[in-house]
Amino acid sequence: MKILVTGGAGFIGSHTVVALQQNGFETVIVDNLSNAQDTVIQALEKIVKKKLTFHQGDCNDAAFLSEVFKQHTIEGVIHFAAYKAVGESVKSPLKYYQNNLNSLMTLLQQMEASQTRNLVFSSSCTVYGQPDQLPVTEDSPIKLATSPYGNTKQVCEEIISDCIAAHMPIKALVLRYFNPIGAHASALIGELPIGVPNNLIPYVTQTAAGIRKELSIFGDDYETPDGTCIRDYIHVMDLAQAHVKALQFLQARSVASFYDTVNIGTGEGKSVMEVVKAFIKTTQVALHYTIAERRAGDIEQIYANADKAKRLLGWEAKHSLEEALGDAWRWQQQLEKKKS
Repeated sequence: MKILVTGGAGFIGSHTVVALQQNGFETVIVDNLSNAQDTVIQALEKIVKKKLTFHQGDCNDAAFLSEVFKQHTIEGVIHFAAYKAVGESVKSPLKYYQNNLNSLMTLLQQMEASQTRNLVFSSSCTVYGQPDQLPVTEDSPIKLATSPYGNTKQVCEEIISDCIAAHMPIKALVLRYFNPIGAHASALIGELPIGVPNNLIPYVTQTAAGIRKELSIFGDDYETPDGTCIRDYIHVMDLAQAHVKALQFLQARSVASFYDTVNIGTGEGKSVMEVVKAFIKTTQVALHYTIAERRAGDIEQIYANADKAKRLLGWEAKHSLEEALGDAWRWQQQLEKKKS
């Protein structure tokens, strides 16, 4: 089965390519490299030990996407190609609305034209906003988004749902990720932000490596046990495996159209301070950090009820926080070795 992976050179996309290849799927990678490097493709080929198909281009470009679909018989799509930084979206909302919404609509048009049936969409727990009750289930209310990024994910889910309600012949599974961290055990691929990281773990590892002077923890006055925000941190390879399970689930469904949402998380919340302390303990590396003001768009706490993923897909997280932090640190060390 040939799978188009948009944003396949990115953090989650690249690890999912590995999981797909190792489970018998053939991948076609599309990425415009706006937030990734072409060296990732070479690293992927080392891991899977074969030449991979890669097209550099933008999912907003209908002519480009059309050509990709013409060159390959695509049977399924995993759509990762979106901007994803909460803080940046607050500062540059138009950038996020233009890219995240238009790329999905362009992709859906091409899927319809080529009669491609299966879609796994990369959504986010940000669609829940600040939840009233924890852990959140797929039936928890979709509340007002706290950032333009979160709003684009809400609207994208609505676009897919509306298209299927209008009898577009597509089977779609929307995976609502919590907070992916870690790296592949080989240390050949991992999170590789361009410029200053927006996510916690690459900022932690870059600080530990001496690239950043110190880590800023945004707020210690939240209504949580230690005052810092709580998230559900999931190893990226667990998340990658969820996409394999999602595609297998869609393949097995002999229906004209389908739509559902599934939380992908560990079911356990960890505070930013807990993660920092776990990193120090796991790696035995000192970490300089300071408390900064709260960051616009951040919610206080959220973590998943992942029972549906286990029931529907036969999936559950297997890696611990400590494993993820160790893998992320080995990846950072490998990056530093390449520089020297």
